[in-house]
Amino acid sequence: MTSQSVRQRPPTTTLWRPTGPQELALVEAADWRAWPPRLPEQPIFYPVLNEDYGIRIARDWNVPASGVGYVTRFEVETDFLARYPVQRAGGRTILELWVSAEELAEFNRHIVGRIEVVHEFRPQP
Repeated sequence: MTSQSVRQRPPTTTLWRPTGPQELALVEAADWRAWPPRLPEQPIFYPVLNEDYGIRIARDWNVPASGVGYVTRFEVETDFLARYPVQRAGGRTILELWVSAEELAEFNRHIVGRIEVVHEFRPQP
């Protein structure tokens, strides 16, 4: 095997997505490789740039809203992400990307590998 026959993986950026059980079921149905289309009342897809922020949303918002919250982690081609300016949604570490619903299919094509669940939260007894 020559070095030319080995395909180089593009540089990637790790993103996280806090989610509830319905969205996660749709990700699983897509073989853990794509995010589902947005609902009409959801014009933006918001992946976050750090795990801690994802944990806070999953634990503090998703658990009360749906009884369980998950944090997923996935890789996206770094060059592709350059089109989305980082949005500060609060404090210094509350950072996210805003992907319009119309661009989500293209965004999904730039996911490298699979989406994985890295945390699960349920109500405290």
